[in-house]
Amino acid sequence: MSGRLPVVAVVGRPNVGKSTFFNRVIGKRLAIVDDQPGVTRDRNFAHADWAGRSFLIVDTGGIVEGGAEGLDVPIREQAMVAVEQADVILFVVDGKVGLHPLDERLAEVLRKADKPVIVVVNKVDNLPHDQSHHDFWSLGIGEPVPVSALSGKGSGDLLDRVVAALPEGLEAEEDESVVRVAVVGKPNVGKSSFVNRLIGEERVVVSDVAGTTRDPIDSPFKYHGRNLVFVDTAGLRRQSKVTDSLEYYSAIRTDKVVHNSDVCVILVDASEEELHAQDIRIAQTAWDAGRGLVLIANKWDLVEKDTMTAPNWERKVRERIPFLQWVPIIFTSALTGQRVRNCLDVILQVNDERSRRIETHEVNEVLAELVRRAPPPHFRGRPVKIKYATQVSVRPPTFAVFANFPKAIPEHYIRYLHNGFRDAWSFLGTPIRLRVRGGKDDD
Repeated sequence: MSGRLPVVAVVGRPNVGKSTFFNRVIGKRLAIVDDQPGVTRDRNFAHADWAGRSFLIVDTGGIVEGGAEGLDVPIREQAMVAVEQADVILFVVDGKVGLHPLDERLAEVLRKADKPVIVVVNKVDNLPHDQSHHDFWSLGIGEPVPVSALSGKGSGDLLDRVVAALPEGLEAEEDESVVRVAVVGKPNVGKSSFVNRLIGEERVVVSDVAGTTRDPIDSPFKYHGRNLVFVDTAGLRRQSKVTDSLEYYSAIRTDKVVHNSDVCVILVDASEEELHAQDIRIAQTAWDAGRGLVLIANKWDLVEKDTMTAPNWERKVRERIPFLQWVPIIFTSALTGQRVRNCLDVILQVNDERSRRIETHEVNEVLAELVRRAPPPHFRGRPVKIKYATQVSVRPPTFAVFANFPKAIPEHYIRYLHNGFRDAWSFLGTPIRLRVRGGKDDD
């Protein structure tokens, strides 16, 4: 149950445009694109959505068969692991160069894979007149799909094919009575020790060697009549530090666990003076995914303390990362057990806040007071009227605010409404979302 988000792997020989296509799908320039073969060495992966389906897309390095360069072997190994781990494989070839001997050798491997493989003929820029993609029927994998990753031509048709090939039911197998808790953080920060303290048994292997936990490990647990599943994950390092294929796909599985959790518990090392960039990235990933968030400052027993040590540490963290002002911070020691059990009550509280629904009349009472206190700025000399609001969904709580000129409402005013809703209802540890919309009777 820990891996419900499907994986789509992008494979092929170097310089066929895999990274350009990857960037096109996710809508931003995450992968480095260069004409020099082998630029993609550390694997990139990102969350993507198309036609109502969510999946992880993985950009792999170019496979060089029998290359002499030192990195060719690990790159080829990682791409081959992608074939094993993926639910759908996109085999990218170069439509300008035409059929290449390495394409044929890769096709032999992919034909043996017991999963959908789609041949993507990239650099076909003159669609629909250019028919060069038909040459790739000879690979024996099925109908080639022509695209231009650079311009985006054909990408929509290809993604329709991808979505149709995704396994059914992976995202639907969810028991909403169970609270799924992802335990994440950098390697060797004490995640396994923390889970073992909570559960009271040595269910997860604990070692001083960073990276002992490779795969997510489910640990069911019952507390005050509530069913929880703690998922202890492999430590997430910066992607530039992720070099071997096993560790890389552990990182992918961890990212899947974060997206499939209800509450994400992030362990950080309290003995270090400030959060690392990787701690912040993990927190941002969970927050952007709409997950509940609890920050655990572990190894508190190693910190020299006075009466203001905890408040000062907390203040520095919240000043550096503004959204953490709404996230509970608990100071623990997994080694001694200090305050570890207190985390259970907070986790359940955060999960309940994420599922909380506010009555429409109460939403509009708060909204009216906020607008009375600070009306929105005019738009081209005309007043902007905020008419009403309602909560449209939970997990995370999402509100629709209706106005006559929705696009004219500046970002700072939306933040003002957001903070006003926070002041009214808190929503401890969970992101809330505001969607500004226009009404049919706009004037």
